[in-house]
Amino acid sequence: MIPFKRANILIPKNVDMTKWSVVACDQYTSEPDYWMDVENIVGDSPSTLRLTLPEIYLESNDVEDRIKTINQTMQEYVDANLFERLDNTMIYLERKQSDGRIREGLIGILDLEDYSYEQGSETLIRATEKTVIERIPPRLKVRENASLELPHIMILIDDDKKEIIENLKRKVTDNDKVYDFDLMKNGGHIKGYKLDDQTIDEVCEKLEKLADKDNFQQKYGVKDKGVLLFAMGDGNHSLATAKANYENLKKTMAEDEYLNDPHRYALVELVNLHSDALEFEAIHRVIFDTDVNDLVDELYKYYDINEDGDGEYFELVTKEIDKKLYIKNPKANIAVGSIQIFLDEYLKNHKGKIDYIHGDDVTRKMGQKEGNVAILFKPMQKDELFKTVILDGALPRKTFSMGSSNDKRYYLEARAIK
Repeated sequence: MIPFKRANILIPKNVDMTKWSVVACDQYTSEPDYWMDVENIVGDSPSTLRLTLPEIYLESNDVEDRIKTINQTMQEYVDANLFERLDNTMIYLERKQSDGRIREGLIGILDLEDYSYEQGSETLIRATEKTVIERIPPRLKVRENASLELPHIMILIDDDKKEIIENLKRKVTDNDKVYDFDLMKNGGHIKGYKLDDQTIDEVCEKLEKLADKDNFQQKYGVKDKGVLLFAMGDGNHSLATAKANYENLKKTMAEDEYLNDPHRYALVELVNLHSDALEFEAIHRVIFDTDVNDLVDELYKYYDINEDGDGEYFELVTKEIDKKLYIKNPKANIAVGSIQIFLDEYLKNHKGKIDYIHGDDVTRKMGQKEGNVAILFKPMQKDELFKTVILDGALPRKTFSMGSSNDKRYYLEARAIK
């Protein structure tokens, strides 16, 4: 059985959809002005801003109160009959990005019984990047008492023939449309269509073929490896949190209870790795409030750094430095992994706080400020992703990002989990 299924999907009714839908909580984590602007746009209107916790506030003093308010607001929206429920279905969506390209997706639920974020797992659903276990507990506090889930999770399939998701545009009409509106803050435009039973059955049959063991082995040239059908794209720690919450609940329930509990599943969007609109972008590092000279000196001691093009490429930006550099003796297969190994070691005993930043320009500006260091990388080639995960396991955390920040998934659909 394919672990991607129909869902009971909640769509808000009689609301301003542009104000309802806000970008994923793990974006703009060092840009408070962005979130203040969203706050001003939303005002008193119903919004997913009230149902999610932007991670910029994750370490604020009032985070516990914020979480309580989120859970209360969820229940208030449910009690106010804010949602229309689309039963036992999937939604095909078309996202017009800020660059004008169309990214297609498919909304349904993933079975967490077939998912693991453990390093080296061979489950059908896998993390593509290392999951930081310490990042789960604060997110768990949001989910464990939540009555709704709202996904910013994007899962990748490796459908190089473009037969599954891309084919759906020919299966829907305007009569199937469930939403169609502009997204705020240069997020582009989004349309969603409810699929009929026959089309959903066809999707599941094609996914079954994609998961066929013989086809899988031939495609990737591997043997004795578990089939990788669904690879994490965005929202790694959100899906890991859903899994952790489900595993905690299993300890309190009989098997027939937890196998039929809504927490067994997570609402996600499937996207084809080979979508023409999908590009991998690097996620850069900025270390704030550190001893810049000491960090740079220690980096040069830790690795054999050169400017001659010998080794793994990265860029180093501070108030005084802007260099293209190479690591001759790396400790990982890609530069972001080697740099992360150094930073993890350095920040254990030295001052500084690391953040993971999308976008070259904003990263450079942050690095040029007093007391900061920015490290920039080239993007990973997306056609390397599945085979790398199959052979080597998860990549270093925050290795790649799918598109720019304003083209990330926006919160929109919901599902009842209580």
